[in-house]
Amino acid sequence: MKKIFARLMKDESGATAIEYGLIAALISVALIAGATSLGSTLNTTFNSLGSKLSSSTAGKL
Repeated sequence: MKKIFARLMKDESGATAIEYGLIAALISVALIAGATSLGSTLNTTFNSLGSKLSSSTAGKL
C-alpha cells in the first residue's frame, strides 16, 4: 500500500493535463477578447463608410 501511494504522489500526468487545459482556456479568452474588440472596430468603420456613401449619393438621386 505504501508503494502505491508513493507512486501516485510521483505521477504528474494529471497536473500536466490541467496546466495544458489552463493554457488553452487563457488563449481562448484572449482570442475572444481580441475578436470582440476587432468586431466593434470593424462595425464602427463600416457604419461610418455606409453613412458617407449614403450622404454622397443622396443628392445625386
